[in-house]
Amino acid sequence: MATLWALLERRSRGRALRRQSRLSRNVTLMRLGGTTASAYAWYRAKRIFAAAERKEELDRTFEIRTTEGVVEALGNLKGAFMKIGQMASYLDQGLPPHVRDALAQLQASAPPMSKELVDATIAAELGGLPTEVFATWDDTPIAAASIGQVHRAITHDGQAVAVKVQYPGVDKAIANDLANADMVFGAMSYLFPGLDPVPIVTELQERLVEELDYRLEAENQRRFADYYRGHPTIIIPEVLEEFSTNHVLTTELSAGVRFDEVLTWPSSERDLAAETIYRFAFGSLYRLGLFNGDPHPGNYLFEPGGKVTFLDFGLVKVFTPEELGGFEALILAIVVNPDPPKFRGIIENLGLLTPNAPISDDEVFDYFNHFYEFVRHAGRATITSEYAAQTVRHMFNAKGPYEAVMAHINVPTAFVIIQRINLGLYAIFGQLEATADWRRITEELWTFTNAAPSTPMGEAAAKWAAAKRN
Repeated sequence: MATLWALLERRSRGRALRRQSRLSRNVTLMRLGGTTASAYAWYRAKRIFAAAERKEELDRTFEIRTTEGVVEALGNLKGAFMKIGQMASYLDQGLPPHVRDALAQLQASAPPMSKELVDATIAAELGGLPTEVFATWDDTPIAAASIGQVHRAITHDGQAVAVKVQYPGVDKAIANDLANADMVFGAMSYLFPGLDPVPIVTELQERLVEELDYRLEAENQRRFADYYRGHPTIIIPEVLEEFSTNHVLTTELSAGVRFDEVLTWPSSERDLAAETIYRFAFGSLYRLGLFNGDPHPGNYLFEPGGKVTFLDFGLVKVFTPEELGGFEALILAIVVNPDPPKFRGIIENLGLLTPNAPISDDEVFDYFNHFYEFVRHAGRATITSEYAAQTVRHMFNAKGPYEAVMAHINVPTAFVIIQRINLGLYAIFGQLEATADWRRITEELWTFTNAAPSTPMGEAAAKWAAAKRN
């Protein structure tokens, strides 16, 4: 598969002359973005070995000090496209090395904001300097996101909190990226000849713009927190509304270790962590009609016994009853009661396949079967990294054995974010080498089967759900 950049270059040569200047500018921005990411990575490497005074000097060199600096650092493929890079960052096992290298430039964290810029943002949003609003404030960020950074603090009543501060001017950087989104996703037509990029661009534009509104993210997080409060393994930090605005989001400070450490845990603990993530993703989808569309390792904190804290609710998709009904019909026809002709009719109605395409029902059925392999049959099965990589290739290899099918595949709006299940969750579970009876667990979560608990975690969750109803 050619790199995205090569596809863009090929596409640009075929554009009208009136667009050449714009494309030329974008190529320059891409190169600049890569240079910035490489420089920042070099800075972080040097900082590890620097003396304290030298670390301070290096930090000052790479701090973002003004709104214009934010636009410069997060623009040039560092705003919306950093988010896209994060979406792809854990899919690299299924991609060629040169594509992984290109995506790595999109995954780089932005340099931190200077203390003065953070202070000014907090003052403008919360009415005072961080040291006034909070009893204790840590100037060093504990995490950097695509549109903000997170600081630890303690409120005046003694509660430990995480304060996410949005980069001022990030909306301008993202607006610049989204203005060029049609160019990027238009290049996907080389991979998917039948693909209409408009629904993809529209959906991602809407979701990414929503991420700029921390009040909306707070509302999303409250909906999940209200539903899962008291759950035995799923933990959602509570939002502190008095310290949250459009550009500042304050939540409980959560405990737990990061994904890399979990990879060193015994297989039994990794399996429990995977089961919790699986129950959260599909339980939220089928029971709440909500999908947290950012399932990547950086958004989880882990504790032994399968406890997982879920972070970052900026990218949440709300599904209508009609859309959920479509998912149900699809699953019934490919998993519960396999019926290739019926399945084909359903996905044509859903917009996943061009109607009356010159391919057989069995070809269509075989292509989509891959994505449901681990729920087709009961019994314990391990999701491996090899399977995760195969899933990526299966989805993106337009010249493979399913070339005829892929020429007629489309991605309607309802399926743009939901594809993160096929890509994101399988990639995470592959790294965990997660083992479970996925079919029986899923039957607990499907509303149209509503099966009895099949694991100790399922039994604990069922007791929790019963207590909620009473």
